[in-house]
Parts: sequence; structure tokens; C-alpha cells
Amino acid sequence: MRTMRSPVVAGVDGSESSLRAVDWAANEAVLHGAPLRLVYASLWQRYEGAALGTRLSRPDGRVMAENIVGSTAERVRRGAPDLQVTTDVPQEEAVSALLREGEDALALVVGSRGRGGIAGLLLGSVSLAVASRARCPAFVVRGDKAGLEAAHGRIALGVGDADPPDPTAVRFAFTEAELRRCGLDVVRAWRCPSHETSDHPLMTGDPALYHEERASAVLDEALATAEQDHPDVRVRRVTTEGPAHKVLLERAAVADLLVVGARRRESRVGMQLGRVAHTALHHAACPVAVVPRSGPPESSGGTAP
Repeated sequence: MRTMRSPVVAGVDGSESSLRAVDWAANEAVLHGAPLRLVYASLWQRYEGAALGTRLSRPDGRVMAENIVGSTAERVRRGAPDLQVTTDVPQEEAVSALLREGEDALALVVGSRGRGGIAGLLLGSVSLAVASRARCPAFVVRGDKAGLEAAHGRIALGVGDADPPDPTAVRFAFTEAELRRCGLDVVRAWRCPSHETSDHPLMTGDPALYHEERASAVLDEALATAEQDHPDVRVRRVTTEGPAHKVLLERAAVADLLVVGARRRESRVGMQLGRVAHTALHHAACPVAVVPRSGPPESSGGTAP
């Protein structure tokens, strides 16, 4: 009996941002040999009120949603005729529906802004919530059409300060680079605290060199297994002094995809991402993949990216 592969799930709402996300999701599904599922979640019945009971035909909101998801599916089939595409129009709040779909998905893909968004503003609330809470990798497709079509041939992976390094995002990035046949820049930012000098009892020689060597050692540890499993991936190690969120934004400007691992932090307002992932989602010049790290959520005082 043939086993059904987990789908790539894309959120659809008819906006230009979501159409770019669907194009990305279709390509991702083709690369992985997976089906594509398009989901338009809407609480249209909430806004049509009592009129629902007086109409014999389907409510206007549902008709609009079905038309949008249907035309989007046709768009996908024209570009990838062999790709299996399914659609759904659940009567549900968008975040809840997408997170539920993500329980069994290979990945979730959303645009950076919804239909009500204005170009150039920060990340939309649905996209941020999905990226923060999804149990599978979540792509937020940032960048305009021209930027997405300008291939750099590289993926950037940020390696944070988890000890030991979590391998989940590393494996994900290597797999993406292998499927896309592109290079992989693995980035580790380091800082030399201003109070550290060569007279520090734990320092021998240049403190900056000490921190840079530590950063290189972290990369060696994080990449050891993945490099053996993916020998054809061209890896470039990058150790750079500076705040991690700024360093990654600079690398994202010359990458086709930025991958960040994210251990969720539990706070009074629910699950939140660390500063590095949050900044990348709001400001990166390319699509961002947020890959859930293994293990339970950290407390709000944690330092996870």
C-alpha cells in the first residue's frame, strides 16, 4: 500500500504576498516530491450574520473564498501540471487552521502580509503567529517578485548559542541546499565583551581571537554530521563579529533563503520567538524558514535565537 507523503501547506487569501508564497510552496513541494495543499481559512459567516439564514445559495464569503483558492490552484497547475494539489476552505480563524494543518505537514508557507497589509510594513500578524507556533518548519516568503527571481545560488543558515547545537535547523538547511543544488553559508556571529582584555585570567593572547576561535569550534560541532550526510553540499563557514540579528540580515541580502532555528519561549502572552528569529522575520530581504528546535519551550528569560 502506497503511503501518502506529508504535504506542503500554503496559506491563501488572494493577496500578492500570498500568491508569491504559493509559488514558493509549489516549488518546495516539487523539490521534495510532496503534494501541495492550499488553505483559505475565513470566518466569513461571522460577518454575514442573519443574512445566512435567508439565502438559499452559498454565502458570498464562501463563494469568494472558493473562487480565490480555485483560481490559485489553477495557477499552480499551469506551472506544475504534475504536482498534486488539494484545497480547503475551512470556516475557521486563519492562524488556528494553518497550525492545525501544520500538525501533519512537511512545511507551512505563508506570505509576509495579508490582504489588509500595506507594502513595506512589518510582518503581518497571521504570518508571525504561524512562524512562532508551528510544529513544522514555517516559511515566511519575504521580498518582492524581482527579489525572489534574482537567484543568488546560496542559502544562509544562522547557528545560535544553544549548547549543544540543535541539529534540526542544520539538517533542514543542508537538505534544502542539496535539493536546490546551491551553496550553503553557515553563519555564527560572535561578540568580544568590552570588559575583556588580554589581562583577563582566562585569556591568553587576543580576546577577539579567542571568541572567533570559539565560534569556529561551534560551527565544527554543529556541522560534523550533516557534512558527512550531504557531501555534495558546498559549505562556507562564516564567523563574524557583531550582533547576531544584524549579521544574519546582512547575509540574507545575498541569499535566496535564510534558515533560523527557533526554540519557542513561554511568556505571559503565549509562545514567542527569540530576537534573532523575530528580527529576521520582520526585516530579512529574502524568504525566512523558521525551524522548530527540539525540546520543550524555554522560559521567557532564555537566550534562544
